[in-house]
Amino acid sequence: MTTFDDRERSYEAKFALDAELNFKAEARRNRLLGEWAAELLGKSGDDARAYALTVVTSDFEEPGDEDVFKKLQADLEGKVDEAGIRAKMAELRIVARKQIAGEAD
Repeated sequence: MTTFDDRERSYEAKFALDAELNFKAEARRNRLLGEWAAELLGKSGDDARAYALTVVTSDFEEPGDEDVFKKLQADLEGKVDEAGIRAKMAELRIVARKQIAGEAD
């Protein structure tokens, strides 16, 4: 083995780990968004958990965040405007990444 081969394997492993952590952080962010939205909708307990799961699964409809945004926008119409939803998405992305990074340590 050469140093180049070792370095290449190291980069591949880091890429795979980063992709896995990113996926987990996005799923966590979506769950947190679902919990936030459920509270705004007056849901609690099992209803809130079930609603949060619908937000998580809405992320599989199309690439990117727009599918989650569209679901939240439709569900929260009259309660939160577009800027408020996007701000909460950005805020909870940071929270989720910190939580996932803390678990990975």
